[in-house]
Amino acid sequence: MAVIKEDDLIVSIADALQYISCYHPADYIENLATAYEREQSPAAKNAIAQILVNSRMSALGKRPMCQDTGTAQIFMQVGIGAQIASKRSLQEIADEATRIAWAREANPLRASVVNDPIFERKNTRDNTPCMLSVEIVAGDKIDIHVAAKGGGSENKAKFAALEPSDDIVSWVLKSVEAMGAGWCPPGLLGLGVGGSPEKAMLLAKKSLLAPIDMPQLLACGPSSKLEELRIELYEKVNSLGIGAQGLGGLTTVLDVKIETFATHAASKPVALVPQCAADRHAHIKLDGSGPVMLSPPPLSLWPEVTLAGAGAARRVNLDTLTREEVASWRAGETVLLSGKLLTGRDAAHARMAKMIAAGEPLPVDFQNRAIYYVGPVDAVGDEAVGPAGPTTATRMDRFTDLMLEKTGLLVMVGKAERGPEATAAIARHKAAYLIAVGGAAYLVSKAIKAARVLAFEDLGMEAIHEFTVEDMPVTVAVDSTGASVHVLGPAQWRSFK
Repeated sequence: MAVIKEDDLIVSIADALQYISCYHPADYIENLATAYEREQSPAAKNAIAQILVNSRMSALGKRPMCQDTGTAQIFMQVGIGAQIASKRSLQEIADEATRIAWAREANPLRASVVNDPIFERKNTRDNTPCMLSVEIVAGDKIDIHVAAKGGGSENKAKFAALEPSDDIVSWVLKSVEAMGAGWCPPGLLGLGVGGSPEKAMLLAKKSLLAPIDMPQLLACGPSSKLEELRIELYEKVNSLGIGAQGLGGLTTVLDVKIETFATHAASKPVALVPQCAADRHAHIKLDGSGPVMLSPPPLSLWPEVTLAGAGAARRVNLDTLTREEVASWRAGETVLLSGKLLTGRDAAHARMAKMIAAGEPLPVDFQNRAIYYVGPVDAVGDEAVGPAGPTTATRMDRFTDLMLEKTGLLVMVGKAERGPEATAAIARHKAAYLIAVGGAAYLVSKAIKAARVLAFEDLGMEAIHEFTVEDMPVTVAVDSTGASVHVLGPAQWRSFK
């Protein structure tokens, strides 16, 4: 009987959680590099290049690849013959490991978990509790997969109780189109089919832990109906033309995974869970011989890629921004931002909306300013700020017209598409929406030279900051006429009818 010490379990899980914040799985990098080589859309190719460069920078700097370091997701298979030398529950042990991982001084991770999902929504400040799934299996070892899932991709998870005769492919394609780019493609899709609603969701999420094998499957051909379905979905999803970051291109997904389980004769529960470009997961196994530590991949894993040059980009001084200048920008244009850039996202916008409704003055002047939808990681060493990539802009859509009308806000920066109402508001107020590449948070942070909190400090990473940026690369996603690259790009590259 293997005796596994509590400390060994905690140290191993904490190390794995830290590891995945900095290192992509090798199979993801290899397949993303292949997608980069074959991509024909210039915008998508540059987005993939930024993700690859960011990934290598994160590995070298041992800093998070994405500012949303996610919720800790731990899938534990405990051998029935294993003995854990502890008086605490597995949830308590896994939470302790999460707490240690998120507070590591050399690489603090962003605390994103709130303890009351309905009312107060106060940040727990240590990212606990983790999301733990435990299964008792044969054997005397403990097999663990750790993952970190960010809100952008988690929020795009879908579930449907289909009729037994309903077509899964049609439902998936409809769901993927509705998801837009908020889940930060290129990534993977995990499908869980069967069981019960909660079983299907767990199957979908666990399917994403398997290695990417679509290239081998395409080369050798399918050996089962399930593999035929995976290939069909892979090809049809990519034919939608969504592409990297929703800019239009050949690669939206690198693989499609499917797990199934027996179900009721009257049911066909189907769950869809996307995995974003911050594909973070690792596998460890404890046998009682001590803690398990993961080794970094070799730097030779990352390909040599070239980022688009700044020569043709328009340079913008945020400190002298005017409505006339913004009106001259066009969708798809590359812009380099320098000057003072405000930040704010969900909680800050909700608080400001209440203040405006109550006739209270806002703590920050937004007149002719730009706001960046971001929740940065805490800085270490000489960093001005930690990894600071964009958050999904659609969550701020409900506040867009209010902010543009009542505060004089002129420019917004985030990731993914805007909804119809927000796009209409942008055009009506002759404003603009810009995007930075999701999945390139460490790279983006290098353009931030200084940072300070201006308001709502109690909101933690959601406080309003002022960044001083220098040549921060962004793309005009919605211009002052309402033209959107997230409509124009996919339409150009769509090949599936």
